Amino acid sequence: MVQVTESAAKQILRLKTETPNVEDGFLRVKITPGGCSGMSYKLDFDSQVGSDDKVFEQHGTRVVIDKKSFLYVVGMTLDFEGGLNGKGFVFSNPNASKTCGCGSSFGV
Repeated sequence: MVQVTESAAKQILRLKTETPNVEDGFLRVKITPGGCSGMSYKLDFDSQVGSDDKVFEQHGTRVVIDKKSFLYVVGMTLDFEGGLNGKGFVFSNPNASKTCGCGSSFGV
């Protein structure tokens, strides 16, 4: 399971309205090699759900994660911190043994 906070869901829905051709799409979370801690989170809008994808619907938004990436993020909470000192999307990943200062990469 992956949790999406209400704040993150609102931001995802807001970004969807500002991005052309994603009205019927969803947020895809993918883990890629790289970043200062070894693995990076990649967020993008998509409209095709694969047969092995995990789909999570919360607070009126859908988040989809491919099977391989899901192994790295099971139990994660996706949040959004805005405001003057906000960080943007924040990943609380219980599988991460180390994270970088910017919060966009992790190691296992």
